Order: sequence, then structure tokens, then C-alpha cells
Amino acid sequence: MTTSASAATATEGAIPGDTDTVTTRLVEANERYAAAFTDPGMDARPVLHVAIVACMDARLDLHAALGLELGDCHTIRNAGGVVTDDVIRSLTISQRALGTRSIVLIHHTGCGLETLTEEFRHDLEMEVGQRPAWAVESFRDVDQDVRQSMQRVRTNPFLLHTDDVRGFVFDVKTGLLREIDPS
Repeated sequence: MTTSASAATATEGAIPGDTDTVTTRLVEANERYAAAFTDPGMDARPVLHVAIVACMDARLDLHAALGLELGDCHTIRNAGGVVTDDVIRSLTISQRALGTRSIVLIHHTGCGLETLTEEFRHDLEMEVGQRPAWAVESFRDVDQDVRQSMQRVRTNPFLLHTDDVRGFVFDVKTGLLREIDPS
């Protein structure tokens, strides 16, 4: 598999103020994309009525792994795929305003949050002089973390549809999902 990271680019080693940056490369790619773009004629309501909460890890190509097409789902990503207040906000809007009914939670093997602790927040406070308002939400057991996320979704009073909430661990070595029993 070829990735943009495996290809040598002129952006490597870019210096501040240099116009050849990763962002410039992304904007140029967008211009090529837009030149061939046609409006798909869809609205913001996902065709499959599903919202997926997943980790932001760059190794997870959710659309490819799940056979999804543009417009099929809402995708909410953050470090660890943690069900935070902001994720609940997005899920609430997804359900109440945009018609989703199912929620899929996807964490993965080898997650960086398994190596962090809340000490990370303390280190940030020492560095910048202000303690972050958010929790790191690190964990040691990915299965238990998925269970905790399912519980946070299922018990949230703002979510209308909590009967179809399923959690999985994506194996970054095999590409397979393993479903987690919520109990």
C-alpha cells in the first residue's frame, strides 16, 4: 500500500515561512479535486442512518474498512475514539437533527492512548502555565474502554436512539473488526 507518508515529498524538512508546506500540498490537491468535482446532490442526512465514533489514528481508513461510500454515515473522530461531551454533542445533533439511529464505536489495537497517562496534562500545565480542562482518557484495556464508551452512549439522556449501539476493536495489523460484548 502506498501512502503519502511513504512517498518522498518536497515538503519534508520545510522551514517556517517556506511556501512548500504540507498545507500547500493539501490545498493544491483540493484544487485538482475541485476541478473534477460534481455536486452529488445529497444532503447532510446519512443514507445508512448511522454515526461512527472512532479514533483519529491515521491507520484507520474507515470508509474502506467498512465498505462505506460518501454520504453513508456521520464520522466523529478524536484521540482514542473517546465518548467525550463533544462527541455526545455531535451524536445528539446527528440523531435529533439529521436522522441517525445506529451508533458504531471503533477503537483499535496499538492506540497511543495506551501509552499516555493523566501525567500528560500535568506536563502541559508545567510547560504552558495552564492546566487543560479536558481529560486525557488514557486506558490500559482497549476492550474495557470500548465497554465504557458504549455505556456512556447508552445512558446519555440527550440521545434518542440507544438500542443499536455496538462497539468494536479494529486490528491495525489484520484490518479486522472484533466486536466487544457490552457486559
